[in-house]
Amino acid sequence: MSFFQSLAAVLTPAGLLWTIIIIGIATFLHELAHYALARWQGVAVKSFSVGMGPVVLRRGWRGTEWRLSALPIGGYVEIDGMAPEPGPDGGARPPQRGFALLPAWGKIAVLLAGPLMNLLLAILLMTVTFTAQGVPAPDRARIESVVANSAAQKLGLRAGDVITAIDGRDLPPTVTVAGRDAPGWEAVRDTLTRAGRHVFTVERGGQSTDLAFDWTPTVNGQRQLLGIRYGPDVVPTTLPAAFATSWRVTAQAVPQVVQSFAGLFKRFLTLDISRDENVSGPIGTAEIVSQAARVSPWALVQVATLLNLSLAFFNLIPIPGLDGGRILLVLVGALRGRPLSFAQEQAINLAGFAFVMLLMVFVVVRDVSRFF
Repeated sequence: MSFFQSLAAVLTPAGLLWTIIIIGIATFLHELAHYALARWQGVAVKSFSVGMGPVVLRRGWRGTEWRLSALPIGGYVEIDGMAPEPGPDGGARPPQRGFALLPAWGKIAVLLAGPLMNLLLAILLMTVTFTAQGVPAPDRARIESVVANSAAQKLGLRAGDVITAIDGRDLPPTVTVAGRDAPGWEAVRDTLTRAGRHVFTVERGGQSTDLAFDWTPTVNGQRQLLGIRYGPDVVPTTLPAAFATSWRVTAQAVPQVVQSFAGLFKRFLTLDISRDENVSGPIGTAEIVSQAARVSPWALVQVATLLNLSLAFFNLIPIPGLDGGRILLVLVGALRGRPLSFAQEQAINLAGFAFVMLLMVFVVVRDVSRFF
């Protein structure tokens, strides 16, 4: 199978369209937040582009040229006083107006606005999802599907069953699995690593049933599977509770996101292009969106939530060239009592931008390599 045939097998037209829409909205709101905080402080914004590359359509409004560009990925705002200005000798010189004249807190507000917008959008989407579908119950494991002719089916487990206790003990809110803290419903996985007789207490149709079975995790070196797909049960909730849960879930996601990006940087530095499920490039993202589009609109909302969270955290990484890197330079200047010299800042930003571009190329190469 050729590369393009393999690509067509995992991507769908609907998935590609939804990928463009989801990324487009996330990027537009990110840049709109930068724009709004700059204008609020009286700084002009020369241009605002939806998309990248050659400009297809442009129109002036309120002192800004609004552009629609050919490539439906990303976007940008050109804030006055953020980029170097042409000097009298034809070279570049530090900007002398606009953003450059803002106090440190004003610059940080402009730079922080974009990632915060993505973070707030993710929390809003989570709140809507939890309000409509309920919040996850960490101490209840709902069986989503049962494999035909599997051990689970022979045991009598069915899709929709909720496991509330294992071996006579209620599932706890949290459990330690493989040396990490996990929600209690993951105790199912931990139980299936231990041989012996086990009992699942299953809630079905408002009644509880005990299902006992003998389990052997491995046979002749082969790992045995019970044959169920499961996750947390969900319980109805109110809008305020859904909002509070969204903030809590976001806070709990921070260590996992940091670990994922740390893994990406490690793979980049060692040129390890093996697939990593935690970080996806453009093709991997489009593949995930294509799969979600086949499932339900709520699956697409979940993908949009994760994408906005990833954009928020990625842009806050203190690498020059990203919002977090620019914020770091502003803070360094504030702590020193004077900003870095123009030459120093240019050199740091250039190195940071080159690193980010190489990282992007690495992610794309790793994304494409799995089709060969």
